[in-house]
Amino acid sequence: MGAFEYVAVDPGGKEHKGLIEGDTARTVRQTLRDRELLPLKVTEVAAREKKERSTFTFKRSVSPLELALLTRQLSTLARSGMPLDEALQAVAEQSERPRVKSVMLGVRARVIEGHPLETGLADFPQAFPEIYRATVAAGEQSGHLDAVLERLADYTESRQQLRQKVSHAMIYPIIVSMVAVLIVAGLLTYVVPQIIDVFDNVQQSLPLPTRILIGLSDFLRAYGLWLIVATVAGLIGFRYLLRREGPKRRWDRFLLRLPLVGRMTLGLNTARFTSTLSILAGAGVPVLEGLRIAGAVVTNVPMREAVQEAAVRVREGAPIGKSLGASKLFPPMTIHLISSGEASGELEEMLERSAQNQEREMDSLIATMLSILEPVMILVMGAVVLAIVLSILLPIFKLNQLVS
Repeated sequence: MGAFEYVAVDPGGKEHKGLIEGDTARTVRQTLRDRELLPLKVTEVAAREKKERSTFTFKRSVSPLELALLTRQLSTLARSGMPLDEALQAVAEQSERPRVKSVMLGVRARVIEGHPLETGLADFPQAFPEIYRATVAAGEQSGHLDAVLERLADYTESRQQLRQKVSHAMIYPIIVSMVAVLIVAGLLTYVVPQIIDVFDNVQQSLPLPTRILIGLSDFLRAYGLWLIVATVAGLIGFRYLLRREGPKRRWDRFLLRLPLVGRMTLGLNTARFTSTLSILAGAGVPVLEGLRIAGAVVTNVPMREAVQEAAVRVREGAPIGKSLGASKLFPPMTIHLISSGEASGELEEMLERSAQNQEREMDSLIATMLSILEPVMILVMGAVVLAIVLSILLPIFKLNQLVS
């Protein structure tokens, strides 16, 4: 039995869309006809997802916030003793987004067929990342799926909270930067030309700041649109360039060398790596497999390569902490906690503590950056506006001196 999306019309010509379960598309069409609906389109959810993976699409999969929510709901229902297929059905019914509902019903269809939950999740890799599927598989094999889902819910929620902290911290600087650019562009393209026209009939040389301001104004009026197009094209080209391994590695290495940005990049990737490895270790995933999956969630290329090199050393018998410390990229406190966890047999707890320490440090760093960035941006914006005003006033002061 599978989940199918359908489009049908009733005898009155009204269109109906929805989800329905059935063995085959033919069975679903017959069911719709029994309901006095004429089926126009019937698509299996799993087949549609496979097709979208192979083609470009603007449709969004399950968002991190939705994944955290449905994981929490599923863990709560599983802990209450509800059968897995009924829990999946309940989560699907609770979802307000049709795409999430179709994905959960597609997973449920696989479970009803007798497949493990991990197999159903694997049909939707865009919705459920590899760490999610590996953790669920380990929970099913150990017979503690409810406890593993509980930890997985905590993990997805903490990841979502960390992502929100970073995105919210960037909202204010982005808004202030956009407003500053719009104000300066408006002054240079509309206000300054009208004021500068007053000095056209003056038979005196204008001050250097005024001439520079006139040149900038003329340039923006003549090539402003081209400048916008060139900027957008440059950003698109830069993003395309970062898809290549070599330029991406050099850019990530450059970010690690920056004073504040480097600390934030290091802290975010370390927190992501340790929290991922912690939940995989708690779920019973083998160490080498856990290192491979946890390394894949690290977005910084040099740090990800350091994890890969550490996995090779671990395969040869070296400790995890010592292997990670050889790269000199991970914080010493993280290496110390991992080594302590290996020695005491509490690796899972030490990894989780390391992730919490890094997240607290990131909170403090973000607050510090905002406290510095806000006044700096205001001062820079004020300095630019002051330079424009002085460039306009200097010729007026010079005229007053000539008249007197």
